[in-house]
Amino acid sequence: MNHGHKGNHLGRTKEHRRALLRNLSAQLIEHKRIFTTLAKAKALRSYIEPLVTRAKNNTTHNRRVVFSYLQNKEAIKELFGTIAAEVGDRPGGYVRVIRTGFRKGDGAEMAMIEFVDFNKEYSAKEEKGGGRRRRRRGGKGKGKAATAAPTAETATETVEEVAEETADTTEETATEVAEATEEAAEETTAEETSEAEESSEEGEEEEK
Repeated sequence: MNHGHKGNHLGRTKEHRRALLRNLSAQLIEHKRIFTTLAKAKALRSYIEPLVTRAKNNTTHNRRVVFSYLQNKEAIKELFGTIAAEVGDRPGGYVRVIRTGFRKGDGAEMAMIEFVDFNKEYSAKEEKGGGRRRRRRGGKGKGKAATAAPTAETATETVEEVAEETADTTEETATEVAEATEEAAEETTAEETSEAEESSEEGEEEEK
């Protein structure tokens, strides 16, 4: 039972795991980006971020504390110099982990871990995209009232538009019916007139 054991042991003893994370941290500080397995990348993130936080305050005490974790003078210089200056006022989240697929040999899930402030292209894309959208939740009745008011206004406008369209259609229909009636009456009158003329012509011929 693995109870009370926080963190991933990575299948190693304490000394082996500490040496692994120390070497990975030194490589990440030197190259700003490394590729490793996803489990190691996640373990490295929780290992190195507290050290970067200490590096933002450049004191002798913090240098000695970080050196006890890294045991690498060149990594200490780089961390307290270039990286601390680039990180600036960032309140945590100094590194990002991106999955890169699976290794061919054993199918292990791979990942890339890098310092956020040293990838200018990715950071520029995030700034253009605007990042995440955060929505605030109002009170119980505020949100419903706010959505109900526009809905009622929209419904009223829709009803008015439909009524206007119906009135226009009715007027057009009435006009068409009146025109058709007039045309029919004119045709009937013309037929009666022509019949009367024919009958009068026949009467005249009989008299002759």
